[in-house]
Amino acid sequence: MVVVGAGPAGLCAALEAAQAGVRALVLDENERGGGQLHKQIHRFFGSRHHGAGKRGFEIARELMEDCARAGVEVRLSSAVLGCFRTGELLVDGPQGVYVLRPRATVIATGASEKSFPFPGWTLPGVMGAGAAQTLVNLHGVLPGRRVLMVGAGNVGLIVAYQLLQAGAEVVGVVEAEGEVSGYEVHLQRVRREGVPVYLRHRLLAAEGGEGVEAALVESLDDGGVKRFRVDALCLAVGLAPQAELAAMRGCRISYAGELGGFLPWHDRDMRTSAPGVYVAGDAAGVEEASVAMDEGRLAAVSAAEDLGVLDAAEAAAIKSALLARLEGLRGGPSARSKRAAKARLCSG
Repeated sequence: MVVVGAGPAGLCAALEAAQAGVRALVLDENERGGGQLHKQIHRFFGSRHHGAGKRGFEIARELMEDCARAGVEVRLSSAVLGCFRTGELLVDGPQGVYVLRPRATVIATGASEKSFPFPGWTLPGVMGAGAAQTLVNLHGVLPGRRVLMVGAGNVGLIVAYQLLQAGAEVVGVVEAEGEVSGYEVHLQRVRREGVPVYLRHRLLAAEGGEGVEAALVESLDDGGVKRFRVDALCLAVGLAPQAELAAMRGCRISYAGELGGFLPWHDRDMRTSAPGVYVAGDAAGVEEASVAMDEGRLAAVSAAEDLGVLDAAEAAAIKSALLARLEGLRGGPSARSKRAAKARLCSG
């Protein structure tokens, strides 16, 4: 089995497969495994199955170590260039370009940041919140001294707080909706630091010469315009599943706005419409990392069953436990819309 992507979903899929007796190979274009976990310095919620109480980079390191002990081969700096309808994968790695013919493929390619056009959006200093997080947490580079965050979901609130910790001044968090969609604990951390949150406000434009110097924000209630003097403008306006390889493979593509947009259709066991191809994590719909981990495990169990390594009864028992955990992870009010979208997708 080949897993494309060494994030939380991919590593958990490979580990579960190896523990079931499937020979697993993980491919990732990055220089180290763990995906987005590497730049997450906050402690995780959830249960012991999902690394609760540990920081993201600690979970990434443990998953890599667990995979090594289980005999999983992880090839880093290895980009999958093609996923063909014949089932072959075209890989560009340190060994050169080569072709793999796996009996099962798990696509765990994650998601990419969304953006939107506005006057001044190409100015240096305008960036995704994830890019700002990478600069600060991985490279020790402050993206700006005065920052405006657009978007009050978990990503926007967490990155705003991490920018504060790194020494930046966050002049505000702007949110077009009338309420914050991120967790209350993240909101309160930001507010305790004195950062104002502007609900029902929208970004109008970024101003500047060689870089962003100011941002204009409009109230959706009275039309009043605020001007913030900033040298960095961060966009936390959502993530989109990276479904390109699945589409190339011929998997049926569906749309679910609550899950990030276009994504491979899959059943509740993470099987796509293409035989022998499974999907997990943000590539299967943008949710929490803990969900990605259990979806990866679920995809691996389905693959092991289809390969004949697990019999139907063994697979059903493991899946039942994993599906119960997923139900619990999606049980809160903030996950209600995603839970409903996932149910519609899987039944469609």
